Amino acid sequence: MSFKFKRSIHFKWWPLEVRKNKRKWIILSGAFSVALLLFIYLFALPLKPIPTSPGVTEPSSPLFKETAPQEPPHQIIEGKIKEKSTLFKSLAENGVPLRWIELIISKLKPLVNFKKVKGGTYRCMMDLKGELVKFVFEAGPTELYEVEKGQQGYTAKRKEVPLDIYLVKVRGEIRSSLFEAMDAAGEKDQLVISFAEILASEIDFYKDVKEGDQFQVVVEKSYKGEEFIRYGLIHALEYQRGEKVIRGIHFQGDYYNEKGTSLRKAFLRAPLRFNRISSRFSRARRHPILGGILPHFGVDYAAPQGTSVWAVADGIVVSCGWGGGFGKQVILRHPNGYMTYYGHLSGYGPGIRGGVRVKQKQVIGYVGSTGLSTGPHLDYRLAKDGRFRNPLKELFPMGIPIGKGKMEAFQKRRDEMIAWLQFSSPDQKRLDGGGIP
Repeated sequence: MSFKFKRSIHFKWWPLEVRKNKRKWIILSGAFSVALLLFIYLFALPLKPIPTSPGVTEPSSPLFKETAPQEPPHQIIEGKIKEKSTLFKSLAENGVPLRWIELIISKLKPLVNFKKVKGGTYRCMMDLKGELVKFVFEAGPTELYEVEKGQQGYTAKRKEVPLDIYLVKVRGEIRSSLFEAMDAAGEKDQLVISFAEILASEIDFYKDVKEGDQFQVVVEKSYKGEEFIRYGLIHALEYQRGEKVIRGIHFQGDYYNEKGTSLRKAFLRAPLRFNRISSRFSRARRHPILGGILPHFGVDYAAPQGTSVWAVADGIVVSCGWGGGFGKQVILRHPNGYMTYYGHLSGYGPGIRGGVRVKQKQVIGYVGSTGLSTGPHLDYRLAKDGRFRNPLKELFPMGIPIGKGKMEAFQKRRDEMIAWLQFSSPDQKRLDGGGIP
């Protein structure tokens, strides 16, 4: 028996559904092959550079170029001058070579008084060869110095530190003292002192300050970012006790009341920055050392040893020396028959000696406890035509008024400042570059 095998069944005789699936499979296989060839061509094969003209270098792409890690261009040494140390010592302790320390100090010396430097920070930058590139020294918030290498060698200069200046109104009420009230308002002692000195001829802050008194002051305040740096010019101020109001308006370097009369009188109300009165003028006082009832023709101001004492008015030094129980004493003669006496001093002001002319508020001595004294204080006395007067009750002549030619400009300035003082809510204004707005 013989067998014959049939040929394979031809595709066209397959069922219709099978033929459709076969075509789809062939198309998908072809598409996958094309995609695979494109992927290999674009990403797997090495890239060939595009030919360029001779002498022209194409920039390399950072995507395809490995960059080696680079060392920092400078070596930086930072430091801070510790208490009772010096810049020289601090640099040496931080490993700055001696030759660079000597160069830095020599370049800064014409600009910086190193005897007065109290602390500070610095930044020393050197290249990889150890050569000094730049040195920055911050002696204070607004004191910045640089030593830098240039084409002409190393040079030093002081850098300007930009500050933001605002005109601010400060208000407060007396509870115990002006110091306490300013502190409660968030202000510092320097503003208290400046405020009191402007009104020194109008108010005796030893005896005239009462609980419930109110004050306002419009003052410049400088900031470095968020850091308060210092107070600037006081533009206007006001002190109110009950119905009585004393105002001061700054105008052309002086302070005037609303009528244009200078607050600067011939005599100050007190001969030093206020602290407290320990003994008043009396014709019958028990002497703390000698005992017995004796007159006390002066006012004793208790103050720390070394507090500056100033002349209450322009005058001439009559005497400067030992005054027996008054210890070291200065006596001044003033116009209109006035004499003033300053006793128990620890020392005398610069250049103070007999026959020398002095100006109001010039320092003539310092609080001490020489002579018959139980502690540091100033014995201040006032005499007119040879008779002692109570300094706390004496009425002195008014200040000099503004000239008629300047009155219109002053009135404009006065009205502007009074508007600031009377504005009901706290306010501030940024000043472009500082100065009077």
